[in-house]
Amino acid sequence: MVDSTFPSLSSAVCYVDPRAALAFLEKAFGFEISMLIEDGEGNIAHSEMRFGDSIVMVGNEWTDDHKSPRSIGGKNTQTVHIQVDTDVDAHCERARAAGFEILVEPATQFYGDRTYRCRDPEGHIWTVAQTVETVSAAQMEAATGLKITGIA
Repeated sequence: MVDSTFPSLSSAVCYVDPRAALAFLEKAFGFEISMLIEDGEGNIAHSEMRFGDSIVMVGNEWTDDHKSPRSIGGKNTQTVHIQVDTDVDAHCERARAAGFEILVEPATQFYGDRTYRCRDPEGHIWTVAQTVETVSAAQMEAATGLKITGIA
């Protein structure tokens, strides 16, 4: 049976210090802890944070294949994307004040989103966007020379 409160797709990120990550993501992005499972010693076994209708799972380095970028020379095999409804520039400033390294300042993209990219203290890369203009595939192609399919 599918849990109707759980999104069809979510992401999980590993941290050396998941408890610190939970506090950091709450402060920086306004994520809210929706589930926290701790073992007998108070270590985090599993956690989930909500943002809008989405969930990100925040955990520890639980196997040799599940590591924080901090433990593997800063390498990332994925980035997490956040879509916001309001003022992405203010969102960026909140993230900066909380301690995110801003890799790319907010800028409006050819596809109509204003985006910025940032790195958290353990090295995870996050992209944050706000749609500021509706742009057709034809407009995107004209602006970039790329062939774009799948949208009108």
